[in-house]
Parts: sequence; structure tokens; C-alpha cells
Amino acid sequence: MSRMDHSQAVATWRAAAAVCMDVDSTVCRDEAIDKLAAYCGAGSQVADWTVRAMGGCVDFHTALKARLDLIHPSRAQLEALRAQPPLFTPGILELVAALHARGTLVYLVSGGFEALLEPVAAALSIPADRVFANKLLFDESGAYTGFDDSCPTAHSGGKAKVVAHVKTLVSGPVVMLGDGATDMEARPPADLFIGFGGNVVRQAVRDGADWFVSSMTELQRALE
Repeated sequence: MSRMDHSQAVATWRAAAAVCMDVDSTVCRDEAIDKLAAYCGAGSQVADWTVRAMGGCVDFHTALKARLDLIHPSRAQLEALRAQPPLFTPGILELVAALHARGTLVYLVSGGFEALLEPVAAALSIPADRVFANKLLFDESGAYTGFDDSCPTAHSGGKAKVVAHVKTLVSGPVVMLGDGATDMEARPPADLFIGFGGNVVRQAVRDGADWFVSSMTELQRALE
């Protein structure tokens, strides 16, 4: 992938028909799986796996399974965490509202979990059919039994598959916005990858992004 020059990146951003946004450390300030791990008492063991996965040092599916095996969350624990208000990145609510006002479709594309994304999507006025994330599985007693392996976001390259699907639904450019290696993997098919470093800076993303920003305000101003 060759990087765009800045003027072309801004023009593509302004012309976007759809924007696919990562959630953890992008739309929200924290990593949901680390938050779930801390809530379940496995925080320190899981955090290292997250750093490796987001930095592209290990296959995402491998890291996801390893972290969930360590956490082993119950349905009750997941629901308790879901009840906590999302910790939004400053400026994201205003940015999504500005995109909606332009008629740009906004999607949430996350390696996190559907149940935890529901309140995030609701606060951003993003319908459920524009949310792509992983689904945790439980038995009748509410004990964790695994995750839905058929979800594209459970695998490395899964976000690219989601973006490719979104491209069949719109007629203009599709932009991917995120902080991690799994987000950068989505360009192509995304027409533009914007790396976000407002919560955490990953050097590979800074180096590989078409456009690297540190605040949502910068992106909103570029729309004006």
C-alpha cells in the first residue's frame, strides 16, 4: 500500500460515503477486553496480550482466544460491565454528529464485543446493523463457553472483510479510522486509513497510516 499525500487524504475524508471506526482506544478511551479482564480479576495477564495483538505481533484470533480463556467472563459479569457508561474519546460525539449531518454513514467495526458496544452505538445514534463486533457465548447457567468464530472481526484481516462489505453498500469512498494494526489491515479495501493516536500511539500505525491524527477535533475541522 502506498501512502496518500495529505491533500489527497483530506479530500478523500471529505468525500467519504462511509466511515468505519474502530472502538477500543479510538471511539472510546479504553480497551474493552482489558476493562473486562480487570473487572474479572485477570487484568495484568491480559494487558500484555492486548499490546501484542494491537501492535501486530501476534495473530488476532490467537490473542482473542488466549485472553478470553484467561478472563472466562460470565454473562452476569458482562452485563454488569455493560451497565457502566462508555468512556468516550473527547470530540467523538461531535465528529459522528457532523458526519451524520453530511449524510455520511458511520459504522463501528471492533474486535471487542457486541454486548459492550450496544450502549456506545446508542449514544452515537448508530443503528445495530452498522455495528460489527464479536459475540460471546454462554451456556444456560450463564457460564462462558467461547465466542462465535464466524464473526469476521474475530480474525486477523476481518476488518478488511467488513470494509469490503460496506463498499458494496455505498457508491463513494470508504474510510477506516483506528489506532491498531488490525485497523491498518483494512486498507485496502478501504480507500483511506486514518491512524488515531489520541489515546495510544502505535509506531507501526503512525508510520503506515495515510493520515495520522491525535484528536477528533482535527478530523471535524477538516470537514468544515
